[in-house]
Amino acid sequence: MYLNLSQRTQSRISALARARIAVLPLSAALLLSATVGSAFAFDFDNVAKQAKDLAASSYSKPEGSLPKEIANLDYGQYKEIRFRPEKSTWRSQKLPFELAFFHQGYAFDQPVKINEINGQSVREIRFDPNDFDFGALKVDPRKMRGLGFAGFRVHFPLNTPKYKDEVLSFLGASYFRGLGKDQTYGLSARGLAIDTGLSSGEEFPRFTEFWIERPKASDKELTIYALLNSRRVTGAYRFVLKPGVDSTVDVKAQLYLRENVSKLGLAPLTSMFLHGDNQRSQVDDYRPEVHDSDGLSVASGTGEWIWRPLVNPKRLLVTSYSLSNPAGFGLMQRDRSFASYQDLNAHYEKQPSAWVQPKGNWGNGRVELVQIPTPDETNDNIVAFWVPETQPKVGQPFNLEYTLSWQKDAEKRPPLSWVTQTRRGLGVLKKSDDNVTGLVVDFEGPVFKKLSDKVQPEGVVSADDNGKVLETRVERNDVTGGWRMTVKVRRNEDNKPVELRGFLRGGSTTLSETWSYILPPN
Repeated sequence: MYLNLSQRTQSRISALARARIAVLPLSAALLLSATVGSAFAFDFDNVAKQAKDLAASSYSKPEGSLPKEIANLDYGQYKEIRFRPEKSTWRSQKLPFELAFFHQGYAFDQPVKINEINGQSVREIRFDPNDFDFGALKVDPRKMRGLGFAGFRVHFPLNTPKYKDEVLSFLGASYFRGLGKDQTYGLSARGLAIDTGLSSGEEFPRFTEFWIERPKASDKELTIYALLNSRRVTGAYRFVLKPGVDSTVDVKAQLYLRENVSKLGLAPLTSMFLHGDNQRSQVDDYRPEVHDSDGLSVASGTGEWIWRPLVNPKRLLVTSYSLSNPAGFGLMQRDRSFASYQDLNAHYEKQPSAWVQPKGNWGNGRVELVQIPTPDETNDNIVAFWVPETQPKVGQPFNLEYTLSWQKDAEKRPPLSWVTQTRRGLGVLKKSDDNVTGLVVDFEGPVFKKLSDKVQPEGVVSADDNGKVLETRVERNDVTGGWRMTVKVRRNEDNKPVELRGFLRGGSTTLSETWSYILPPN
């Protein structure tokens, strides 16, 4: 499952940036660094010093050197290469966490150096082709001895004490993904995004080296350090994984710019949206909805909550929300019904939401949402991240901390009520008008249980200059116990988007989060 979704990420990157993960930068000097048998306690400061020193040197682009037997593998063939579970790091010691590894090949042709921290010693975990099963591939493992790992996975007994589930994976550029209890892989997180959605092309920084602390027998969390490198940015990272019902990763980063960048995307999330309840499929698909996430949720620092349903636009669509010290944001999968997806393979209803909760004051900036056209579900076409108003200075450290949560049933929601679905259409009895769009928005939440029978919620909806709200109606949803808001809007210019904002109000009291919807150009 992971590799299938990695292929989707790879396809999106190739289309947007005209570059593959496989050709991302890696400093050859770092591969020669001596870390074995170090006589000091390794911590974040050690990685930060490497990042600072690396930023002061010129960038060197590596060359791929895979044997032809695996250099030309397609995705299906690459899946044949599997790590042997009995070779997992720490399995023989019966520790709570185990490490498994990804082989180089396909799009992942650059090695990642992986080290173990054990007390005051640091040793490199060496690549051995005998630790992998090559399946039906006709390859000679002896030719693989000079290779390295493409990434790694962390296993922990999450769903049952008798089996160690995969809970965190790092593979490709700075991409990583986590899982909580009863979840399946879906959207990805990244260490950093640079110039995403710009016509100049996106730069993909890459984790080039990891240091992983050996856990104790009683440990319930795992600490991972990483060094990031690209043409214009280097960085030091610390990830503290805490598996659970909603697994969390505490992220600490210190970044150094080699050169100025146009757009620095912090705490980026990458997902997929093909079609959903607000956008019917354009092809003959038996599945009602196909997406890893169905909306962007933003908790402002002022108490307002914003919900933007995702779309699959015909052209690149970039929107943002300007904020000061945000309380959090995330790409969420709110629809948890199997009936909405009908996919026995992907199980989209079990895929996690990802919530970013800042630590400290992030200051002024914006949450940006990039939505990219995609013809199928193999492309990760949704990206969300924080863009600081003040860019870091070249050569100066820029610090960032946040908690990333992989959520499902107990995902982060507004305290009053929230949007459960947005459906588009006028209904079969309505007269069709190409310039008029109908939208049905359902709200549910605890505020309605306390609502007096004398209070009739009203919908407050506004449109930008390219739209005119013709009608707004609100009625009780007897099935869910919530309320339904129906909106009709007329578009003025067909080749421009329409921005809509709406919420429920009872008298002078706000009853819901803000529904923020964009109608892409036709």
